Amino acid sequence: MTTYLLAGGGTAGHVNPLLALAEFIRTNEPDAKIIALGTAEGLEARLVPQRGFRLETVERLPFPRKPNLYALKFPMRFAAAVARVSKLIREESVDVVVGFGGYASAPAYEAAKKTKVALVVHEANAMPGLANKRAANYADAVGVAFEDTKLAKATYVGMPLRLEVTELAKHKDTDAARRHFGLRTDTLTLLVTGGSLGAKRINETIEASRAALQAAGVQVLHIVGDRSDLEPVSIAGYCRIAYCDRMDLAIAAADFAVARAGASTVSEFSAVGLPALYVPYPVGNGEQELNVGRAVAAGGAKVVKDADFTVDFVKDVLIPMLSSTKQIQQMAAAARSAGLADGAQRLFKLVQGVLKR
Repeated sequence: MTTYLLAGGGTAGHVNPLLALAEFIRTNEPDAKIIALGTAEGLEARLVPQRGFRLETVERLPFPRKPNLYALKFPMRFAAAVARVSKLIREESVDVVVGFGGYASAPAYEAAKKTKVALVVHEANAMPGLANKRAANYADAVGVAFEDTKLAKATYVGMPLRLEVTELAKHKDTDAARRHFGLRTDTLTLLVTGGSLGAKRINETIEASRAALQAAGVQVLHIVGDRSDLEPVSIAGYCRIAYCDRMDLAIAAADFAVARAGASTVSEFSAVGLPALYVPYPVGNGEQELNVGRAVAAGGAKVVKDADFTVDFVKDVLIPMLSSTKQIQQMAAAARSAGLADGAQRLFKLVQGVLKR
């Protein structure tokens, strides 16, 4: 029996690929022991147990960015987290650690190194995070979701996608998905999502554009995120919810999407052939703009800057785009050509290769 420690968490971008690999292992290696490592504050605290997996937690410890009291205390607290994971590895006889970035991964990487356990790193973004950059130098194998990710030992495996999303690449029941959200089955449907936390600019622009979209014959499934002040709405042609646990149905219901450009979002949309207008998150190191490069180059996606996604843009650019059935169909085919639906299988194969050494 193989024991896997899967480390990651925080946002959906780290949790979803972890869960995708966990589910693939459970399906293909039923006697395996799977332990997820995350934090008590991240989405994993809810999603991992919800999916029937065991979750162990460590303290949420971002790398200090400036000299302050936290920076002084960080080394000792980080060492304690590494010690905790090292103990877990020894007590559970862990055979391999697979890390997906996020706060839980850094101590897991150091613990794997310390205990001389096999280590595989998966990087979801086109621009690698700090923890994965460091760990890639001593990991046994490194998988990346995007071909042009610059990371030591990188092997292109794509993004591990949840089983229900990979099934969409084979077949999707659009009518049933639309009925699930109370939408009409015979109307062009726009999915709008800012990711697990939502996106203020996207939410405000779509809210202000509802009348124009309705007049153009477009119905909207709008996922605003848990932090939004916008209340849930369910009326003819418009469904607004805070969070969606069935993103597979949301994707299946849609003809087109407006979304942030998180790695999981881009990978899922591309794999199932959902064309999209991406509005990359404007704060940070710009990794979201890089995430959409392949989809845009293939013709399956468009990009607009956050500041430029306005009501006028919706009227002058988005609605005309949605009005062209031919363009949407062409973009859908192009999006699918840029995606991979078997990322979980590819990553599992990479992990198995490490275990056989």
